[in-house]
Parts: sequence; structure tokens; C-alpha cells
Amino acid sequence: MRLSQLRLLVAVVDHGGFTAAAERMGVSQPAVSRAVASLESELGTRLVVRGRDGVRLTEPGRRAVAHAREAVRHFDLVRTEVAAATGEVTGELRLASLPTATAALLAPRIAEFTDRHPRVRVRLLEGFDRDVRAWLERGAVEAGVVTLPAPGLDVVGLGSDEMVALLPAGHPLADAPAVPVSALAKEPFILSTGGCRPLVRHAARQAGVELHIAFEAAELSAIVTMVGSGLGVSIAPTLGRGAWRNTEGAVVARPLHPPLHRTLALAFSPAGSEAGDLSPAARAFRRLVRHHTEPEPARPAPV
Repeated sequence: MRLSQLRLLVAVVDHGGFTAAAERMGVSQPAVSRAVASLESELGTRLVVRGRDGVRLTEPGRRAVAHAREAVRHFDLVRTEVAAATGEVTGELRLASLPTATAALLAPRIAEFTDRHPRVRVRLLEGFDRDVRAWLERGAVEAGVVTLPAPGLDVVGLGSDEMVALLPAGHPLADAPAVPVSALAKEPFILSTGGCRPLVRHAARQAGVELHIAFEAAELSAIVTMVGSGLGVSIAPTLGRGAWRNTEGAVVARPLHPPLHRTLALAFSPAGSEAGDLSPAARAFRRLVRHHTEPEPARPAPV
């Protein structure tokens, strides 16, 4: 059993297939298949099952991946921890983000981090809130952007953005200074299946109404297209405003009444997860984010 086999097995799981793993690892797809097949032969059992929707782990495969991930992580930590002891941060920083938060909140921190630590490779995955939390739990990433509250996770605040009503152009509420959630409950509603879903449902409960869910969609761009086509109304975060700015006036965004905000944070792998302790790169990134987030201690007034 070789470390390269374990590394490729983890890549297949993290990237959802043999072809994607090959592209990420810079090897051929047949090489990935041979490595996993050889590992299965050595262990005497099937680890991965290919299907139309990607790959699925068998129960032995799930256990093998958990240990393979730890083996790879500990091997990589030998070099990075020794370098950290001399004051140099190296290795890989694995991050995850929500699509609406990457450009505005995470990218500036990554740019500053890579300027300070040019020998660290940064890898970024994007997905919904549930995806980010799953990646954190199994150790596929060490830090990820999540919507608060996030019980059980070590978090550093990133900021908040306002939720707004999305309406088709020409809608009776399109010129209103603010739109009550109760008014949206009278319309066909397009609900996100992503991280904003619980927040929207909570706002409806607070208003004492039940939304008339006509459609559900995962991507904000799809929601915006449906709103622009007159299929319904929706609620979206302002960090995703680029999705409706390019609709040529087909969609109007209006503030909600009362205002509704989404609070985002950078969450780090919990100590009880498969990820274990953070790498030197992740520790350095957490320090950088905390520096930009936490207020500086008050200085004593001059005597």
C-alpha cells in the first residue's frame, strides 16, 4: 500500500469521480483507476462503486477513506510543521465557500494570505451551506464559509449582507420603498434550496405567514431567471446582486420590511471531526481573518 494510492483514493471521493480527480492531481484518468483498483485488490474488497451520478463508497470504502485521509494529512504535516517551526508557512490550504460570498468576502483574504505566504497552495471548493459543513466534517477542507448560527464549529465572523425581495419588472411592489414578507406570501414564491432557505422560512414564520412555494431552485441565477420571466417572486442576498444586475431590467430588487440580514462566518474543522488539528497554513489563515474581524484592544487614555 503506497501513499500515492491513498492520496488518489481521497481525491476521487473529494472531487466526485475518477476524471475530476485526475484533472486535479495532474495525472491521467487510467492512472487513477489503476491506483484505486490496485488498492482494492490489496485490501481484498471493493471500495468505490461507479454510477451515473458519480462515485459511491462502500462501507469498507468509507472506513478506508477516513484512515487514508488521516494518513495523507499526517504525512503532509511532517514537512509543513517542520517548516512552521522555522517560521515559514508552506503546504496546502483547503477552503470552501458559498458562491455568493467568494468574490466579496473570501477572495480579498485569500489574496492577502497568498501575498504573505507565497509557498502555500490554496484550493477552493464552492457549494451550498450543507456541502461546506459536510466537507468540514469529513476533513475535505479545513475552513469554509457558513451561515450563522453554526453550532459545534469554531467560527470567525466575516460580515453580513442584506436580504432583498426580487420582483419581476412592472410588479405592483416594484416601486415600493420596502416590501413586507407578508406581501410576498400572496405571490407564487421561488425558494432557494441552498443556505438561505432556513433564513427565508424563519422570516415568514416571524411575519405569521406561509409562503406559497411555486418553484424551488439551487442556483441563484436560475431563481433570477424565473423571477425575470414572471414565474414568481423570491428573496436573495445582496452579495449575489451580480446575478440580477445582468437581467437587462427584467428583475427589480427592493428592501424588505422589517430588514432581514444574513450573517456569514469562516468556520474551521471541529476538533472532533476527521480533520483533527489544523495545519500551519490553516492556523495562519485563521489569524489573518481574526485580525481583520476582531476589534483592536482599547488603548489607555493618556494621563
